[in-house]
Amino acid sequence: MTTRAGFVALIGEPNAGKSTLTNRMVGAKVSIVTHKVQTTRARIRGVAMEGETQIVFVDTPGLFAPRRRLDRAMVAAAWSGAADADITVLLIEAHRGITEGVEKIIEGLEKLPKGQTVALAINKIDRVEAKVLLALTQAMNERYPFAQTFLISAEKGYGVDDLRAWLAERLPEGPWLYPEDQIADLPMRMIAAEITREKLTLRLHQELPYQLTVETEHWEERKDGSARIDQVVYVSREGHKGIVLGHKGETIKAISKAAREELEEFLGRRIHLFLQVKVREKWLDEAERYSEMGLNFKDGNG
Repeated sequence: MTTRAGFVALIGEPNAGKSTLTNRMVGAKVSIVTHKVQTTRARIRGVAMEGETQIVFVDTPGLFAPRRRLDRAMVAAAWSGAADADITVLLIEAHRGITEGVEKIIEGLEKLPKGQTVALAINKIDRVEAKVLLALTQAMNERYPFAQTFLISAEKGYGVDDLRAWLAERLPEGPWLYPEDQIADLPMRMIAAEITREKLTLRLHQELPYQLTVETEHWEERKDGSARIDQVVYVSREGHKGIVLGHKGETIKAISKAAREELEEFLGRRIHLFLQVKVREKWLDEAERYSEMGLNFKDGNG
């Protein structure tokens, strides 16, 4: 039996569908999926099995024009994820075509190590006609020598099996990198924090775009098989605290309930979740917060 294993980096603009595709490939919810852009901060990896091949997905933050330290660290994480991977897959949206952001990513691809295998996946194909897809495929392949082009819908699952099978055939021979039953290499504390952050993002929409982070402070395993999880939601201003708490604490209660329910489903057991909201004005400039998110603080310079 010949086993294969390797890393596949998914890159693309924010909201291109990288998290949805990772989750579809892995068959479990590992990356945080929301309709807000730039929600994937750390390089969350999902592990998919395809025959005797283990595919480790590096789900990079969306590539965009960085303005702040956090943005720059996220973009640096995305490109280093692509450079370190065995195969890179560029994901673009069929209905948006070749945007300015996609043009910039193609320029970045030219700087990847020589011989790097790069595939193109055109996502959300159900939104456009066949002739538009054909023209887009041609235009993209004229701009960069992609090893293969896939037409997919990450949400509906079209074309995803073909992409996974193609990746599995091309990864290097070698032992598996993770135990077979392990779907993500993120510590559970971090996944739990991401799930709560997703619920905050969905609930608060535009009110608190990126001025909050969540940390899992304590995780206590209980004798009855349940777990107690204590988390802190850090906001950067006193005024934000009230928004997160809501009238008579209604908002935080709803967020806590949604996060707890998803954690119970994810972990398959009872969870007691306790959330606190604290103001920490400078969290965007603290190295410790970045390492909590799996990012390099120094990458935010410049």
